[in-house]
Amino acid sequence: MPNPHIPVITIDGPTASGKGTVAQKVAQHLGFHYLDSGALYRLTALSVMRRDIPLDDEHALAKAAEHLHCHFNGAHIFLANEDVSNDIRAEAVGNLASKIAAIPTVRQALFGLQLSFRQHPGLVADGRDMGTVIFPHAGLKVFLTASVEARAQRRYKQLIDKGFSANMEDLSKDLTERDARDSNRSSAPLKAAEGAYLLDTSAMTVDQAVAQVLGWYAASKPA
Repeated sequence: MPNPHIPVITIDGPTASGKGTVAQKVAQHLGFHYLDSGALYRLTALSVMRRDIPLDDEHALAKAAEHLHCHFNGAHIFLANEDVSNDIRAEAVGNLASKIAAIPTVRQALFGLQLSFRQHPGLVADGRDMGTVIFPHAGLKVFLTASVEARAQRRYKQLIDKGFSANMEDLSKDLTERDARDSNRSSAPLKAAEGAYLLDTSAMTVDQAVAQVLGWYAASKPA
């Protein structure tokens, strides 16, 4: 059972809000472990796609999540022993991940795996329900967001840099639809956790956002 005294910072927010980049840099600065919970759903989606599991077979989807053989090595993400860091960033994988993330049995299957990332000396976890469901007693909770326009531009650059084709209009439409799906699902909907600091990064640099989170963390620690 993870030690409840190990510090946790949660950074939740919608797709392409920049939470992953900010969380990684905060973790690096503090020497903490890092959990990209969205990657777990993308890994599940990739596994489901490769095995042709139908979206209406909830039992099979949950089994795929429960038996997910993955590990993280810095910025590299492995499914079994295959580096799938780029594969899971494809838009088709992201869209499927959003759909299966709405299934309660899939979320439950990944619950224990996410808790296991809480290790010394601390953890920075990013996702959509880190502060509301997975680590509700985290010492610092942040809800990080940005306008759809800013997020579409960031997502466009990310995809182009990774060699994927992308269209700004399609990205904006997909982000809006994904926001609605994530916010309105019955199981662990996307929302700010109680007591979370709100951070809109639309007009902020990554370094500014990181500095703000680190400032909040320093202020949240016992004297």
